[in-house]
Amino acid sequence: MRTDELVDLLAKGEVAVDPGASLRRASVAFAGAVVVSAVLMVWQLGVLPVLGEYLREPMFWVKAGFAVVLSVAAIAAALRLARPGAKLGAVAAALAAPFVALWLLAAFSLLRAAPAERGSLLFGETWAECPFYITLLAAPVFVGALWAMKGFAPTRLRLAGAAAGLAAGATGAAVYSLHCPELAAPFLGTWYVIGVLIPTAAGALIGPRVLRW
Repeated sequence: MRTDELVDLLAKGEVAVDPGASLRRASVAFAGAVVVSAVLMVWQLGVLPVLGEYLREPMFWVKAGFAVVLSVAAIAAALRLARPGAKLGAVAAALAAPFVALWLLAAFSLLRAAPAERGSLLFGETWAECPFYITLLAAPVFVGALWAMKGFAPTRLRLAGAAAGLAAGATGAAVYSLHCPELAAPFLGTWYVIGVLIPTAAGALIGPRVLRW
């Protein structure tokens, strides 16, 4: 909605507004986008054949937990920034915590490893494709998140776009974790983070254009 349209609407007097409409729009958009992302992963990549065995590995839950916790925090940030004049507040700490925890674990893992093993811990076998696939799987969520935010009235457009991109990237990483065979913390702290930050950067770049109202 453009500013002149909003002024005209307000000038007409009291208008009944459903306070939950925008939140329902966001919920439907996000849920639908996650389904599309999951279907895309199964169709193009497939679930890890030994996923059942991986579920018994603590590092699998670290990998999935990083992505899910970051996704929840980013969604909370996006919903807050979707409202006029809102600030992140304590949500900023929730956004930083998964990164800090994963990087500390990665540093500890590298320090404990023999020098000859550090390269494999950092690069694994899929470093070249990991950020690409996370970005690919984040795309449906990214589109859905931006569409949902259009139903609100964000004023900090670049930051709101970045939050939408971060939510998409983290969700894409969570979906990709069901295919990815990598479990080393240095790998996750590097290539998963890069994959998450690509849509974040894209959101920051296009947010001012797409979210303008």
